[in-house]
Amino acid sequence: MKQEAFESAHEEEWASFEAVLGQLGHGHRYSAAVPTEDFPARYRRICHHLALARERHYTAALIRRLNEMSLRGHHALYGVRPGLQRKWLRFLLAGFPRLVRSNWRPVVLALALFYVPFCGLTFSIQRNPEIAYLIEDPQSLARMEDMYRSGNEKFGRKDESDTDLTMFGFYIWNNVRITFQVFASGLLLGLGSIFFLLFNGLDSGAVAGHLTRMGLGHNFWPFVVTHSALEVTGLILAGATGLKLGFALLAPGRKSRLQSMKDAARNGVSMVYGAGFMVFAAAFFEAFWSSSALVPVAAKFAVGGTLWASVLAYFLFAGRRRV
Repeated sequence: MKQEAFESAHEEEWASFEAVLGQLGHGHRYSAAVPTEDFPARYRRICHHLALARERHYTAALIRRLNEMSLRGHHALYGVRPGLQRKWLRFLLAGFPRLVRSNWRPVVLALALFYVPFCGLTFSIQRNPEIAYLIEDPQSLARMEDMYRSGNEKFGRKDESDTDLTMFGFYIWNNVRITFQVFASGLLLGLGSIFFLLFNGLDSGAVAGHLTRMGLGHNFWPFVVTHSALEVTGLILAGATGLKLGFALLAPGRKSRLQSMKDAARNGVSMVYGAGFMVFAAAFFEAFWSSSALVPVAAKFAVGGTLWASVLAYFLFAGRRRV
């Protein structure tokens, strides 16, 4: 198709699309809501027209016009909406801790499911070292010992050549994966969340108890003290949300099980967002702070203690209205 015929066939659609973009605003921030009915489909057609114009080697002026429309359409669909940052800030400063306090029962249950086996194993292994081998195989425990031996430049790593940035990406993937696993498995009537909370508590307790018993606690505990305030708390909150989903399926009350689950998910997904933010922040500390052998142990404990106290105060007091 010649360019003149191509322009004639689509000029009206392009002009209409440009008019809609003009009503929305300019740049990356838009003053109005994007029309939800047909805007995405119209945006895809503009992108298709741009691809055709490039393939057929139409004039630079036409390609530039279509490219500008596609860019503005992309920003309209995916750009930051005014007030989005403020909503997130309000959620993190007040909404998130209020939501956690309003769901204190599943949170307390999730705390117990993780910390009871963790603390029990950590202390039991000091008297009966063989208990660790009931949870972990000897090869895994040997690898853990190598990861926390004195003389390592970086603790908690199988390969010392891994960069901080590489490990940051790995920790993000690993933390988010486990957090989603604990949350989503709550759909199995809550049994999945119970299993993964217990499993992580047992696994962490076996490793902590064994390394402490082997005399490597002076490297292990400074490594975990800081990022665990965010990582473990995020894991527990995700587990609490999974438990809430399971309870909604088991005891829907007068609602249907589907409706009960939807209501619980609608309320709980915000808590999972908050938990995801926490485990993301934990990955930063784990990669760039916790693993470094150059940071003094006293500094790690000081920062870790401050962060634990801050997390506790945040969930107890943030978002409360003054009377």
